[in-house]
Amino acid sequence: MTYSIPLTHIFHVVGARPNFMKVAPVLRALGTRPTVKQTLVHTGQHYDANMSGVFFRQLGIPAPDVNLSVGAGSHARQTAEIMTRFEPVVSQRKPDVVVVYGDVNSTMAVALVCAKLNVPVAHVEAGLRSFDRTMPEEINRLVTDQLSDLLLTPSPDGNQNLAREGVAPERVIFVGNVMIDTLVRLLPLAVQTAPAGEKPHSLLTLHRPSNVDDPEVLRAILGALCSLADEMDILFPVHPRTRQRLDEFGMSRLCHKRLRLMDPLPYLEFLGLQNGATCVITDSGGIQEETTFLGVPCLTVRENTERPVTVTSGTNILVGRNMDLLAAEIRRILAGHGKIGSQPELWDGRAGERIANSLLERYAAVSAGAPIMAGGHNLFALAETSQ
Repeated sequence: MTYSIPLTHIFHVVGARPNFMKVAPVLRALGTRPTVKQTLVHTGQHYDANMSGVFFRQLGIPAPDVNLSVGAGSHARQTAEIMTRFEPVVSQRKPDVVVVYGDVNSTMAVALVCAKLNVPVAHVEAGLRSFDRTMPEEINRLVTDQLSDLLLTPSPDGNQNLAREGVAPERVIFVGNVMIDTLVRLLPLAVQTAPAGEKPHSLLTLHRPSNVDDPEVLRAILGALCSLADEMDILFPVHPRTRQRLDEFGMSRLCHKRLRLMDPLPYLEFLGLQNGATCVITDSGGIQEETTFLGVPCLTVRENTERPVTVTSGTNILVGRNMDLLAAEIRRILAGHGKIGSQPELWDGRAGERIANSLLERYAAVSAGAPIMAGGHNLFALAETSQ
C-alpha cells in the first residue's frame, strides 16, 4: 500500500458571475499543490449561458463537480433552496474547509449550512461594507463574516471593519484583491477581442434593484443618459433583470440610437470594451475595482460603495441619483479632466497565491502516514486543458 501526506479537501462554492473571476486564481494556485483535493460546487444562482457557462470557458475553470441548479427566485426562496441542496453534498463529501466568495446569496446560504454542521468556512473578499442594509448584499456580507472561520480581505478597510465588529484579529488576513489576478492574466487577450471602431464610447451597466425596480428612478437615469448620448456612444450590455424591467415598464423604446442596448457580454469581450472606454457608468461593485486598475474613469450610480478604496485611491466617483452631477462629470471626462487614480495595495495579480497559502497554513491535513484519499483531481491541469 502507498502512503503519503493526506490530501486537504477544499470545497469552493460559487453561484454568480462575480464569483467566477475570484475563484479562478485560487483554483489555479491550489492546483499546483500535490497534497490538495479540490471540489468545485456551482449553486446555479446565475444559470444562463452568458452569465455562467461561457465565463467558465473563458476563465479556464473546469466543469463543476457539483451543480445544484438552483436558478432564480426571491431572496428567501433562493437562499433556502441553496441550503437544502448544499447540505447533503457537504455532509457526504466532508471537506476540511469550504471557501465562499463575495456577497451573493450563495455565499451566505453556504456559510449558514456549514456553521450548523461545524464545517470551517473561509470567506474570500471579507470585510467590505457599504453600511447600507437596504442592500441584500450587505446582509449577506454581515452574516457570512460573523459565521466564517477565516476572513480573507481585499483591502485594509476590510480589516478595519471586521475589527470594529469584534472579529478576532487572528481570523483575519489581508490578501489583496483576487479579482485583479484574473484581470491581469486575461487583459492581453481581452484587448484583442475589443471590436474596432468602438472608441470613443462609454460603457453602462445597471442591475441593482434600487436603480432598476423603480420605474421613475430608471426613467430618470435613462433620460439623462439619452441626452448625453448625443455627445458620445453609450454601450449598454443589459443584465437579464434590467432587461425584464425595461420590457415591463415599456422603456426600451426610450433608448437613444446611440445608447445601444446589447445582450450580456462574456468576460473577455466586456473587459476589452471596459479597457477601451472613455468612462464607465455603473452600479456594480466589481466594475468599480476593474476601472480603478485599468485607470478608466468610473461614475457609480449609487449613494455608497462597499469598495471605498476605489474612491479614495482609484478612479471612481459616486454620483448617486444626481443626474446633473452625472452629466457634469461625463462632460469633464470628455474635456480630458477625468479622475486619475493610483493602484491600491496588493492589487498585484498574486492574491490567489496568498489565499492558497493562507488556506493551507490553517487547514492542511497534518496526520502523517495516512493513505492518499481516493477521488482527488488536479483542477489546475483541467483548467489548462480547457483553454
